Amino acid sequence: MEPMGFLGGRRVVVTGGAGFLGREVCSALEAFGPSSILTPRSFEYDLRRREAVRRLLRMTKPEVIVHLAAVVGGIGANRANPGLYFYDNAIMGIQLLEEARLAKVAKVVLIGSICSYPKHAAVPFHEDDLWNGYPEETNAPYGLAKKMLMVQAQAYRQQYGLNAITLLPVNLYGPHDNFNPETSHVIPALIRKAIEAREAGTPFIEAWGTGSASREFLFVRDAARGIAAATELYDKPEPVNLGSGREITIQQLAEMICSLCRFTGEIRWDASQPDGQPRRCLDITRAREEFGFEASTPFSEGLRQTVAWYESHRRGLAAAQAA
Repeated sequence: MEPMGFLGGRRVVVTGGAGFLGREVCSALEAFGPSSILTPRSFEYDLRRREAVRRLLRMTKPEVIVHLAAVVGGIGANRANPGLYFYDNAIMGIQLLEEARLAKVAKVVLIGSICSYPKHAAVPFHEDDLWNGYPEETNAPYGLAKKMLMVQAQAYRQQYGLNAITLLPVNLYGPHDNFNPETSHVIPALIRKAIEAREAGTPFIEAWGTGSASREFLFVRDAARGIAAATELYDKPEPVNLGSGREITIQQLAEMICSLCRFTGEIRWDASQPDGQPRRCLDITRAREEFGFEASTPFSEGLRQTVAWYESHRRGLAAAQAA
């Protein structure tokens, strides 16, 4: 029998483990042989309340924590809720790290955000450029909350010896994504618009901005593999980008989605709405060198799977949203 690695036989808690990314991370972690993977729910443990965080660690006694729980949304949701997005994301992580330190948890994995990078960071974004400017204004409160958790993790490593690492995944997409028009990100939002317009016979869809901004996207299962690999193998204070290394403009993205959704109408761009950060593309060298991570899902295939999942689940999603 081969000797087990770091995760072998350990108790793991994954906050947000029942969510879009969380379910895939739990599946990817299983390959490393932990004794258990626990996924606390927010209705049981409100991580914004310190006593709930303390109770969670007392009840589950984790040796490893992967902190995925977050309050997230697209540009519109970030503009409408800057205070909420800052407070909830900051306070959950701050309290979780402090209680993990007190409980002598062996390792904490923090999931940061690409929104932490400066608005005009040099492309591709390298981890050493995180402090070279202020983030894009529409999602700066969220991005800065996440960045403060990285600072806390590095400070706790220095003072207390806590093994806490920070990963910076680029924009994620895939099956089980959030398709609620009030809070969704660009890919699920465009998929829903295109399919609804196709069915209604509407001759056009509206999209925010000019279409000129660029983004990089990472398929959710690839992201989960990267997070699991880092949990097993990476133990350094420096943050690590997780991305695909492929950049696409929002206009090109919208055209791809309309084609996959069989919508043949017009895309009308609302330039009165923000584009967000002008470009997003990551330098992914560190992830490859430190724990061998490279994305493997072609973007066209990932989009096809995402569209297919929404087509087969949207009736149920609509009913749940209306309830």
